[in-house]
Amino acid sequence: MPAAAVPTVLTARALLLDMDGTLVNSDAVVERIWRRWADRHGLDGDEVMKVVHGRQGYASMALLLPGRPMEQNHADNARMLAEETADMDGVVPVPGAAEFLASLSGLPHALVTSADVALSTARMGAAGLALPDVRVTAESVGASKPDPEGFLKGAAELGVDPADCVVFEDSGAGIQAGRAAGMRVVGVGPRAGLHGPDVLVGDLRGVRVEAAGGGVVRVVVG
Repeated sequence: MPAAAVPTVLTARALLLDMDGTLVNSDAVVERIWRRWADRHGLDGDEVMKVVHGRQGYASMALLLPGRPMEQNHADNARMLAEETADMDGVVPVPGAAEFLASLSGLPHALVTSADVALSTARMGAAGLALPDVRVTAESVGASKPDPEGFLKGAAELGVDPADCVVFEDSGAGIQAGRAAGMRVVGVGPRAGLHGPDVLVGDLRGVRVEAAGGGVVRVVVG
């Protein structure tokens, strides 16, 4: 009989949480909307889906249509955000997300998402999840993940050094952003496993968070 896996314990002073794929499973909507966009532009839908997770829409478009003016990408992005905000069909919580968020009550944490205020509010609501008090959304930053700006801004708003933060992410762009910010990264779900997070968990049922005194937060994974 194989030995039981030993849980990984991380200590931090704040947790920074991605939304899509980490707290909320919105893959059904993302697939629908981006595959329609790919069809309109004569692109392979499977190849497009390899790029779009974790990034703001305009940043994905810049990679996929490198010759297109950025103002067109921003205009297209605004239309797609409106489409996504109107489409909540299939949006559900990642298993364990509600309990995980409840365990963070009173502990320093922030949502750091590539979605805007309207989309993040709608998706968290559709999944029945409470929005953290501190939120860094698309409107808050000048650069999309994999740029670390969002995570650095989240740490600054919480008054915590980046090295004392643990990021929860599912996408390659998000994991790269967390690492670039000098933070440790817990990868959530199979997509995260492709991008070398510090620790990997299948979903949030495999995470336990507790206050350890002195402003320290213990994160037990596994």
